[in-house]
Order: sequence, then C-alpha cells, then structure tokens
Amino acid sequence: MLSFDPKNNTERENYKLLIGSIVPRPIAFVTSVAGDGTINGAPFSYFNIVSSNPPMISVSTQRKNGEQKDTARNITGNKEFVVHIVDEENVEKINLTAASLAPNVSEVEKADLSPIDSEIVTVPGIKEAKVRFECKLEHSLELGENQSIGTDLLIGKVVRFHIAEEIYERGRINHQFLGAVSRLAGSNYAKIGDVFSIERPK
Repeated sequence: MLSFDPKNNTERENYKLLIGSIVPRPIAFVTSVAGDGTINGAPFSYFNIVSSNPPMISVSTQRKNGEQKDTARNITGNKEFVVHIVDEENVEKINLTAASLAPNVSEVEKADLSPIDSEIVTVPGIKEAKVRFECKLEHSLELGENQSIGTDLLIGKVVRFHIAEEIYERGRINHQFLGAVSRLAGSNYAKIGDVFSIERPK
C-alpha cells in the first residue's frame, strides 16, 4: 500500500488521486443565467444528493487562479439554477459544453441544445435531458486554505422535478431507461453495467 501526504502533493496530483479513485461519479449538467441574460451551461462531476427532506443537491465548482467559474458566479448572483442528469443520448452534446468560452457566449447554443422554460425558476432547462431539477440556492460555501479560495460549494433546494414519462414507473426511476452515464478519470465515461442486489441488514 502506497501512502501520500496531500500537503506534499501538487494540486494536480491530489486531483488525479481523487478522480481516479472516487468512481463512478454522477454528472450534473447545470444551466444558469448571467447578468446579461446569457444562458450558461456546464457539466460537473463533483455532484450528489445532500438531503431528501427537503430535497437538496450539491454541485462543487473549482476556481481557476482564484476566479469563480461562470456557473458559480451566476448562481450566487441570482440564486437559481437547473440541474440535468447526463445520459447516453445527450452526453456527446453536453461534452461540448465543457469548452472554456467567454461569459457572454452560451454553451447551450454552441452545443445546439434546446432551451425549455422552467416552471418555478427563471433559468431555462434543456429538452434533451430525461431528468431535470429546478433549484434555488440554499447555501454557498467558499472553500480553501491559506486564505486562498479554490472551490465554490453550491447547495440547491429542488423546487420542481421534471421526469420523462418513459423512465418513470410508479414513483421510481427505471435506471435502464434513464441510461445515466458517469465520469471516470481523464476523458473516460462509464455506462451503468451489471447490477446486483444485496439485502440490507434489519
């Protein structure tokens, strides 16, 4: 067993150990709106459930040279966003939105994704997703050390669920019909493979 002190590693070395080990990671495609009305869209794999009562999810965005990403800046500004689940049918287009573009350029438009109005929040979602969550910002945390902020942790309360009929079965989501994909390391993604069940102890 090899042991590493993260304080002796570079940020990139720690990053590689984390993303190569914590797999598979669900992918959130997040839409937000800039101050000038530009619809921003970006994928994030630092994403998960926080709570079901109330329903809350988290998205973590990494800063570059201390600068917030467009997504974090937009969300902390207007307190609203939409999270979509990335699946086998939309992953190619959503991968295009990972490009670094100017804040006034819409990744949604560049990737030829189709905006759709939300019901509760002012931020639009995209039609290409089988699942989308309209969210309002509940908490925003700036994380870092040595007086250097490197991450924005955004916790959103889900105020509306949108689920495609073909994946919804008596209150549950059919994972096969959803076809969610996950992130590994580098350029690698994964589909849901073999599924097995283990009964939880009572």
